[in-house]
Parts: sequence; structure tokens; C-alpha cells
Amino acid sequence: QVQLVESGGGLVQGGGSLRLSCAASGLTFSYYAMAWFRQAPGKEREFVAAISRSGGSTTDTDSVKGRFTISRDNAKNTVYLQMNSLKPEDTAVYYCAADHRLSEVVRTLPSEYEYWGQGTQVTVSP
Repeated sequence: QVQLVESGGGLVQGGGSLRLSCAASGLTFSYYAMAWFRQAPGKEREFVAAISRSGGSTTDTDSVKGRFTISRDNAKNTVYLQMNSLKPEDTAVYYCAADHRLSEVVRTLPSEYEYWGQGTQVTVSP
């Protein structure tokens, strides 16, 4: 049984930082590209960042460039999202997702990810 468990969310003041973690179990972690998505109230789920199986390739959405960094530790079956210079518009539930890939390709559409965590709330105050 595949499980993705996010942690590290919370309430932070604008300009602050948070580090999200997603621990995976029940799958061969190094076979999966991993990604972070987020969903704010009343909005569709949107792509934030993704990382390839080995960690050698990453991509992120324009609104977080230079502020968020995705990374992974295949020995610990964990993917991270370091979020700096947080803004109120970053407030959302953040989800990690796993996509089985035979290559280093990373995808940005939610429909391409097979497994999802339950989400962790991030709230940024002005």
C-alpha cells in the first residue's frame, strides 16, 4: 500500500520560511518523479515544483522561482519543499504526488501523478 505523508505546514508571517517534507512508503521511491501541488480555497489544484527520479532535474512554476526549492533524499524516501520569502498568496493546502517514470522526465499536470498525500496546510499572514 502506497502512502505519501506530508508534514511541516503551519502558520507563518509573510517573509518567513517553512520546509515541507513528504515521506513515501510502499513504493520503490527512486523509480518515481515527485512533485508538490497546492490548492487554495475556491481554486483549482496548481503545480508548484517537481523533481526527477534521481533529483538531477527540477522544474517549478514562475510564481515560486527563486523562493521555493524542491529536493529529495532517495535513501530516506523523502521529498522536500523549502519555501522562503513566503507571501500571503502562497496560502494553500500543499500536496505531494508521485509519478512512476522510466526516465528523468518531470511532469506538471496533476492527472499524470498516480499517488497523492493527504495534504498539509500552509497559511501565510500579511
